[in-house]
Amino acid sequence: MLEAFGVSDPGCCRGNNEDAYLLDTGLDLYLVADGMGGAQAGEHASRLAIETVADQCRQAREPSAEILLSAFELANHRVLDASYGDPNLHGMGTTLTAAWRLGEEMLVANVGDSRAYVFVEGRLHVITDDQTWVNEVGRKLGMGETVLRNHPMRHVLTMAIGVGDALRVQSYAMPLLREAQFLLCSDGLHGVVDPQIIAGTLAGRRNLEDKCHSLIDAARQAGGPDNITAVLIRAA
Repeated sequence: MLEAFGVSDPGCCRGNNEDAYLLDTGLDLYLVADGMGGAQAGEHASRLAIETVADQCRQAREPSAEILLSAFELANHRVLDASYGDPNLHGMGTTLTAAWRLGEEMLVANVGDSRAYVFVEGRLHVITDDQTWVNEVGRKLGMGETVLRNHPMRHVLTMAIGVGDALRVQSYAMPLLREAQFLLCSDGLHGVVDPQIIAGTLAGRRNLEDKCHSLIDAARQAGGPDNITAVLIRAA
């Protein structure tokens, strides 16, 4: 059995919220998306991607990794087509992170720099690998973390839903250990809150709702420069 809670906040500096999330406890499907594109385009991209993946997974006769990956591909094409079809949406895109229970495993899939973590046996582990210039280019060139934190390319994604026909979807199968907690979040959380604070929050005995709100508060106290979304899932 899984329990889950999610919350999204515009942060301290943005007038609108381009993040979106989904909790489908009946299907054990959980999604987080961080849209981009300005005006209403980012919001449209994140919602469309989440709706597409959710619809495809709900129509499946039984869950599988292939279904989830094909749903990501379809979401990519739908966001891309919508962008081409409406000048107001041109250039939009979104990150997309999913966690879907498959028997005794949690299947995690990811495009972009929204993240999935697992907190188990008192330790926080990053599951996903950011598809960003900093992670895929800067670090491979040997640049230090101080340089990368201030680099002009630090916000550039190397992959996103809806920006091109080619899509690289990362996927991971994680064991559903008892009391394991999975955190899906946008970079408005992991980009500003220290991992030790995230781990300390998840280590507490509070319920998932309180933990999610504490994570949002921590991001806002750190300046809240971006939209902030957190989805927490716990294996009972």
